[in-house]
Amino acid sequence: MPVRRSPLPAAPPESRTVKHLLVVDDDTQLRSLLIDYLSQHAFRVTGVKDSRQLSQVLATDEVDLVVVDLNLGHEDGLEIVRTLSSKSDTPIIVISGDRLDETDKVVGLELGASDYVTKPFGLREFLARIRAALRIKPISTEHNDRKIYSFNGWTLNVKRRQLVFEGSEESKLTAAEFNLLVAFLRSPRQVLSREQLLAASRVHAEEIYDRSIDVLILRLRRKIEIDASEPKLILTERGAGYMFNADVSVEERRRGKP
Repeated sequence: MPVRRSPLPAAPPESRTVKHLLVVDDDTQLRSLLIDYLSQHAFRVTGVKDSRQLSQVLATDEVDLVVVDLNLGHEDGLEIVRTLSSKSDTPIIVISGDRLDETDKVVGLELGASDYVTKPFGLREFLARIRAALRIKPISTEHNDRKIYSFNGWTLNVKRRQLVFEGSEESKLTAAEFNLLVAFLRSPRQVLSREQLLAASRVHAEEIYDRSIDVLILRLRRKIEIDASEPKLILTERGAGYMFNADVSVEERRRGKP
């Protein structure tokens, strides 16, 4: 079994609604192990073996986090990650036993995963990663921010978490992308370090700590830059971090207004 067993720590008391986790893995033994372990820590856990069963669960139930094994027989777990992240901000944790190169991890994160865990892994560490991913929340929820930012034809309504370009269709952002953009808009033309951006976007730190921010930057550039390969808005400051290179105007909406 590609998972290291470890003593079960006591589950902390839960004062909120039980979180629903969905495990996508065609390995019956590993799937059962994760369901049993996580269920002992105040989570409700559902296990499925493929994307078809995944869709059935999502159509009828609310899910707070999805665990996806990349090796699903005839399916590629990365496609599941791509589909999920394009439709929802639900955190996704990827697990893999054979795609261990940094490139594979970067691709998984770039497609929208919150974390990438390689086998073998300890169950206590895996539990900690799940709890960390579940702590990712939109900034508007935490701070009740009612500001509307405008820059280079773009408008970001923080309360609605809605990004549009000159009245066109909304550009969808993941939770981490949204938080990262807000961090830039709050400090235009200021160099922000990777550590500052990591804290602002709440990316879970792991063995590719530095690269995770670079991947998020790339994803955000692809959504707001005219040409992501020659960025004009999010500039790289070598050895220092990144700078948002635009004039930003801010409107504060009063309570009671959308």
